[in-house]
Amino acid sequence: MQKYQPIIAFFLSVFFFSCQNFEYHPYAADIDGPGNINEDNIKRIQAEVRTLPVKFAFITDTQGAYNELDEAMRHISANDGIDFIVHGGDISDFGLPKEFVWCRDIMDGYNIPYFAVIGNHDCQGSGENAYEYIFGLKNYSFNVAGIHFLCLNTNALEYDYSNPVPDLNFIEADAEEVVSLNKKSPGAVTHTIVVMHSRPYDRQFNNNVAKPFIYYLKQFPGMGESDPVIEDGTRRFGFCLNGHNHSTAITDIDDEGILFYQCANIGKRNYFIVTVKEDGYDVEVVEF
Repeated sequence: MQKYQPIIAFFLSVFFFSCQNFEYHPYAADIDGPGNINEDNIKRIQAEVRTLPVKFAFITDTQGAYNELDEAMRHISANDGIDFIVHGGDISDFGLPKEFVWCRDIMDGYNIPYFAVIGNHDCQGSGENAYEYIFGLKNYSFNVAGIHFLCLNTNALEYDYSNPVPDLNFIEADAEEVVSLNKKSPGAVTHTIVVMHSRPYDRQFNNNVAKPFIYYLKQFPGMGESDPVIEDGTRRFGFCLNGHNHSTAITDIDDEGILFYQCANIGKRNYFIVTVKEDGYDVEVVEF
């Protein structure tokens, strides 16, 4: 037995060395630093941004491009008019906790509030757990300066269609809350912005429910309406932001009057600047 001891010791040393250098367990998510980023930053945004115009940056698909993310953040921070940043998902490439931490730490370093939705790459391995710890809920909404932000998980393929993705019950209930709020306080919500990673008719999307999804979106103020005016003279409108396809596009899906603005991945060195005003909005592609 003694003659095998050096061999055994060698393999044990390799095993323990490997364990220290690789995240070998899919749910080993020991994460240092702050969590609950979305909720905390949304509270800050609501406290700091109270009236239109609202100006924010939309970035997406930063996985594997953390140098470009840092350069984009530096570029965005040079614009004094940016109120906050929206991340359209694929924060990570392989769902590793350290990838989420890298993104969080880079963005935190610029002291601009931000929030994110989950992407399909973020659902791999322990990624969903890491996303929920660092960022928060996969479906959520909030209001700021009369804008309703509806932020959704639309990565159905990652769930093998075993979970309701997109969650139409959540969307329907959220629309009812917004309608109820406007009845109590007319004009409380005038505009709607829906943020998602994958849009209808992408491979990731559950396209069995693409049409009902569009139907429910049209229940929100301004969504699918050409040029309406509410009683106090304020125009209302809505649109969607998405990533996933690593290209820039504008699409009116099914000709329902809802525009989907698709942003390219950050590795292509561009992002959107979105400006929401009382009488309209602008979506500008910015190269850096």
